[in-house]
Amino acid sequence: MSTDVTAKTPAGAPPGKSGSAAGDGLLKLMLDGMRRNMRQYGMLIALGLIVALFAVWTGGDLLLPRNVSNLVLQNSYILILAIGMMLVIIAGHIDLSVGSLTAFVGSIAAVLMVNNDIAWPLAVVMCLALGAAAGAMQGFFIAYLGIPSFIVTLAGMLLFRGLTEIFLEGQTIGPFPKGLQKVANGFLPEVGPNTNYHNLTLLLGFALIAFVVLQEMRDRKRQQEFALDVPPVKLFILKLVALVAAILTVTMLLASYKGTPVVLLILGVLVVGFGYVMRNAVIGRHVYAIGGNLPAAKLSGVKDKKVTFLVFLNMGMMAALAGMVFAARFNAASPKAGLNFELEAIAASFIGGASMSGGVGTVLGAIIGGLVLGVLNNGMNLVGVGTDWQQVIKGVVLLAAVGFDVWNKRKVGS
Repeated sequence: MSTDVTAKTPAGAPPGKSGSAAGDGLLKLMLDGMRRNMRQYGMLIALGLIVALFAVWTGGDLLLPRNVSNLVLQNSYILILAIGMMLVIIAGHIDLSVGSLTAFVGSIAAVLMVNNDIAWPLAVVMCLALGAAAGAMQGFFIAYLGIPSFIVTLAGMLLFRGLTEIFLEGQTIGPFPKGLQKVANGFLPEVGPNTNYHNLTLLLGFALIAFVVLQEMRDRKRQQEFALDVPPVKLFILKLVALVAAILTVTMLLASYKGTPVVLLILGVLVVGFGYVMRNAVIGRHVYAIGGNLPAAKLSGVKDKKVTFLVFLNMGMMAALAGMVFAARFNAASPKAGLNFELEAIAASFIGGASMSGGVGTVLGAIIGGLVLGVLNNGMNLVGVGTDWQQVIKGVVLLAAVGFDVWNKRKVGS
C-alpha cells in the first residue's frame, strides 16, 4: 500500500500562496536573526551607510584611492588607542590619561632620537617599556589600592601633560629618523611584475579574505557544537558576501595607489592578536568576567586585581605605540600633541559596541567605531563642514550609539 507524501495546497488557496508564505517565513527568520545580532551588525551597517552617504555627497572623492590611504594614515593612532581602550572598558574601567601619555612618550622619543642620537629601533623599545611602566603604575593604584580608575587616570592625564611640557621645554622637537617616519607614513615595497596594481597588497587582500571566511565558518561551527544561537544560513552567507566585498574593495583601492601602508599592517597584527586573546585565551575570558560580574568572577577564582593591572599595563603600551606613530607621522614632538585623543578612543569604543557597565565589546568593534569617526571627520572636511558643526555631529553620533545600546539591552531583557 503506497502513501502519498506530496504536499497539497489547501482548497481555495490562491496559486503561489505557499511559495509566498515560505518567502515571508524566510524573511522573518532573517530579520529575527538580525535583531538577535543587532549589536554585531548595527555599526557595520551604520559604517556602510556613512561611507555611501559621503561618497555621494563628495562626488566620489571619499573613495578615491589616495583618500582611502590618507584615511588609514590619519586615523592609525586613534585606532591603536581604541583597541587598548576597548579592553579597559570591557574590564569595567576608563582611562583618561592616554592622550597625555601619547604626548609624553612622543616627547621622550624626540629627546632620545633627536637630541641624543639614539638608534630609532632601540628608542622604540625603550619608549614601549616606558609606556608599559606608566600603565603599570596606574594599574597598581587602581587594582591593588582600590582607587577608582577615573581619579587615577585623571591624575595621570595632568601628570603626563605636565611632564611633556617639562621635557620639551615648551618647544617642538624634530625631525625624526627616516626609518621611523616610514613606519608611520610609508608603504610596503613593490614586488613582482608590473600589473598596474600593487602586487603585495593584492596578495595580502586575498589572504585576508581566505582567513576571514575560514574564521567565520569555524566560529559558526563551534557555536553550533555548544548549542548556541547562530544566524540563519541565508543571513550568514549574506554576511560573508558583504565582508568579502568590503575587503576586496579596500584592497583594490589601496593596490591602485601606493599599496598597503606599513601602519595598516601593524594594525592588522594588533587586531588579529588581541582578537584571538579576547576570544580564546584565559586572560581574555577573565577580562570579560570581571567587567560583566565582578563578584561572580571573584567567586569563580578569577584574579581580578592581576587582570586589571595587566589591562592598564597593556593600555600604557598601546598609548606609547600610538604616541610614536603620531610623532613620526608629523615628524615632530609637540607639547600640544594628543589633545582629546582619550575622548576619541573612548567614543570609538562606545560607538563600536562597548557597554558602560562593562563586560561587552570586541576588538573589531573598536576598529569599526574608530572608522565611523574617521570617515565622519574625513567626509565632513571634504564637503567643507566647519569644525564647530563637526563636534556637534560627532557628539550626536556618540549619543545615538550609546542610546541604541541601552535601548537594545532593554528590549532583549524584556
